[in-house]
Amino acid sequence: MKQRTSTKILAGLLIGFFALGATAFADDIKARMKSRLSVIKKLKSEGIVGEGNAGLLQFLGDKKVNADVVAAENKDRQTVYKAIAKQQGTTAELVGKRRALQIAQRAAPGEWVQDAAGQWQQK
Repeated sequence: MKQRTSTKILAGLLIGFFALGATAFADDIKARMKSRLSVIKKLKSEGIVGEGNAGLLQFLGDKKVNADVVAAENKDRQTVYKAIAKQQGTTAELVGKRRALQIAQRAAPGEWVQDAAGQWQQK
């Protein structure tokens, strides 16, 4: 069930890219994001990272395990948000905030999410 939800989130995140006609580029990002998914899910389940209110992963404490994976994920998310923002005539920041709301709604029990005010809550 969690795997399907994560896959749906990833698919939803990339749908804007497909609409842009950037299929090869989107496929590359999708593949990279999918390859990181198991590591990210583990980091979330262990409470090492949470989903921030800007649509990016954030470390929750001093333990910076797999920082390279988190940085790569956030970089790809920002790329996707910028492309969607350009298509929709808005800002990447707003796209990220909207995406954060979607991610928070679908977060698994025990995962940490940040609300719009910046407060962290465990689902």
